[in-house]
Amino acid sequence: MKPIYLAPSVLAADFANLERDIKMVNNSKADWFHIDIMDGLFVPNISFGMPVLEAITKHAEKTIDVHLMIVDPDRYIETFAKLGSNRLTVHYEACTHLHRTIQAIKVAGMKTGVALNPHTPVNLLKDVINNIDQVLIMSVNPGFGGQSFIDNTYKKIRELKEIILTHNADTLIEIDGGVTNKNARELVDCGADILVAGSYIFKSEDAAKTIANMKTIIS
Repeated sequence: MKPIYLAPSVLAADFANLERDIKMVNNSKADWFHIDIMDGLFVPNISFGMPVLEAITKHAEKTIDVHLMIVDPDRYIETFAKLGSNRLTVHYEACTHLHRTIQAIKVAGMKTGVALNPHTPVNLLKDVINNIDQVLIMSVNPGFGGQSFIDNTYKKIRELKEIILTHNADTLIEIDGGVTNKNARELVDCGADILVAGSYIFKSEDAAKTIANMKTIIS
């Protein structure tokens, strides 16, 4: 039975109590930390940058899954590797030479990821699917937390899973945006391997319990 990973999105954590929330995730049943880096150019929002990521990695004891929502991500690949990123995802829409970017991430010692905005078809990744460790399907428009899930995501997961199987690839499918206990099981049944949840976890009354409940649902 394949493992299903749950990655709480730190963007939704309480920044005034960030160390507390990082330790909560460490002690929970969550598998990864999901870190969103936004520059205010590629997406209409600014999240946090290198100093905050460095502070997170000092306390985090689980996989650091970094999602770059920035223009020209190639400039920062080595920097994110040095800051402790284990997995680095760049947007298809932000990369002029995607294959080169993927190779640079590998050379820097990280697992590679490519993200697709809701309007971007999955078949554009056919030629590089065997070079990618994970594909992140955005199930909301990137830039802000707490948005409603886009139902077309289920179709995109099934299409991407078919491409992965056809090419005999080991690529994982990650879903980010509007993930809750209401749709988590269906996402996994469609072929998702990694679920990112932010507001649903950190805005709940008991985040650790919410994580545990979600892991039970998707396991």
